[in-house]
Amino acid sequence: MDIIIRKVTKENYRDALALHVAKEQKGFIETTEECLDEAKELDLWRPVGIYHENNLVGFAMYGFFREEESKGRVWLDRFMIAEEHQGKGYGKKSLDILIERLLNEYNCNEIFLSVYESNVQAINMYKHRGFKFNGERDINGEKVMVLKKETDLKVSNY
Repeated sequence: MDIIIRKVTKENYRDALALHVAKEQKGFIETTEECLDEAKELDLWRPVGIYHENNLVGFAMYGFFREEESKGRVWLDRFMIAEEHQGKGYGKKSLDILIERLLNEYNCNEIFLSVYESNVQAINMYKHRGFKFNGERDINGEKVMVLKKETDLKVSNY
């Protein structure tokens, strides 16, 4: 399965805006419009489209946030597969590609994300890839998970 990650640009902006998750998932993630607006306000964010055979099937947004002068965290802050493309393996495969991209782009050893406790399907997917809860919560009350490259990484070959 060929999954390609492309930066959201003027050319694919409208297509990204049209992406949405299933009704029962709407409380788990912001809309792509909210994400793209946030990326305009804070240039640390990197919004990207997830493509399969030139079809936009999902969206992600990530970035590096400095906590102290000498260190910070790489966050995979938004990740979604559009409702009509769910259940086809795109989530698992694109998560693997995003993990590899973030590790390489930021030359980091850890990737952080946060997830609502009730989002069991996402939690299971993240755990399967090696993410573990670290005991923290983000500002929205979501539980923080971390993937440590040296010890936890479990990228599959789909």
